[in-house]
Amino acid sequence: MSPGVERRQVGMVRAGVDVGPTNTDAALLDDAGRVLATVKVASVPDDPVACVRAALGALPPHESAQVAVGLRGAATAVTRRRGLRRVAVLRISGESGRAVRPLSGWPEDLRAAVSAGTATVAGGGGLDREDWTPLDRDAVARFAASAAGAAEAVAVTGLFSPLDGRQEREAAEIIRAEAGDLPISLSAELGSIGLLERENATVLDAALSGFAGAVAEGLAETLSGLCPGAAVFVTRGDGTLMSLEHLARHPGLSLGSGPASVLRGAGVLAGLHDAVVADVGAARVRVGVLAGGFPEEAVRGAGIGGVPVGLRIPGLIRVPRPIDPAELAEAVDRLQPGPARLPLVVVGGGAHAVPGGLHPAHGLCAGAIGAAVSPVGGQYERIVRLPGAAAREAVAEEARAAAVRAGADPRDVALVEVDETPLDYLPGSFVRLRARAAGRPSHL
Repeated sequence: MSPGVERRQVGMVRAGVDVGPTNTDAALLDDAGRVLATVKVASVPDDPVACVRAALGALPPHESAQVAVGLRGAATAVTRRRGLRRVAVLRISGESGRAVRPLSGWPEDLRAAVSAGTATVAGGGGLDREDWTPLDRDAVARFAASAAGAAEAVAVTGLFSPLDGRQEREAAEIIRAEAGDLPISLSAELGSIGLLERENATVLDAALSGFAGAVAEGLAETLSGLCPGAAVFVTRGDGTLMSLEHLARHPGLSLGSGPASVLRGAGVLAGLHDAVVADVGAARVRVGVLAGGFPEEAVRGAGIGGVPVGLRIPGLIRVPRPIDPAELAEAVDRLQPGPARLPLVVVGGGAHAVPGGLHPAHGLCAGAIGAAVSPVGGQYERIVRLPGAAAREAVAEEARAAAVRAGADPRDVALVEVDETPLDYLPGSFVRLRARAAGRPSHL
């Protein structure tokens, strides 16, 4: 328990938990965001639910209106190649998408742990609806029949689903009819434009469905007894939260959530919306950027377990320990946005090893505090031709709806970001519209 914190009864509060590989941190905050208590306990190997139970049990007696949990187990499962379901991978593209096969470039051991077979079927095929090829329903049915005995989950990716995801949904209906109640991940629901990165993210989302389902069920059962009446959320890689039900549907969104929570917590503790953050752990220092209160995502795409993925994950530079001051300074310099330098905030269990920068109080538990203060989020991304006001509002509304599905209060959801990027490599005036929304949890 943190020095000076007494085990006294506190009122209705928010609790945040950050489950790490070595230690699990927890924090209590009041409605104004003031830190009431923090604790650090030893993690229980391979049992995140037990970690949460132990950390919350070490806090002063309290009644929580909300518990937000930062889970790093999804990334650990991918990195260690453990606890992953075998996935049948379907690509809808026809001949235009056969140049590079699904799972190409994956590390051999990860592909062996996950793949239950791949197939590419005709469908999609144009930037305009009149140029599209009908989905080869018979080929999808044959794929589903072969997957029924070999796969534990299915990933479906359409080459042109950033334009229109209807063929992915049509394929999912066929697969359910042929293969039964297998978990199915659709790339159109995860966003991102690039085919391979989006497909990789969808496959990992499906592979993690068993892990996520077990954790969601375990947390719901444990916290209903430990914190009765509290709404339970988990962190996601873009620095927001989602409900346990959303985690079970889209476990891939939890990838990168540990660093994201630390970045947000560091900013809150330092009173900053924009900063470079150094999270000093036992083996390495992870350096990232907080921009507008949210983690800045990887510029050239993110990678998990040696696989590039189209997910919103913080862009990080890793510096090994023992720390070379010159190497750390170079990492901080590389992440500065320009001549006007951002302050450096240093947090984590090894923060004492970095003498410079801001060292906020409670920085040892920045991840738990970041989880406790984060909003519930949603995002939406589409390619459109000649976007007008109606198209922009439609994408914004889809982002708001995604936040509500993740557990945000529909009365409180607001747009966080709207981005419009011309796609000069496509013929015609196509742009990528991307929107993010966030709001308070629905129960608060």
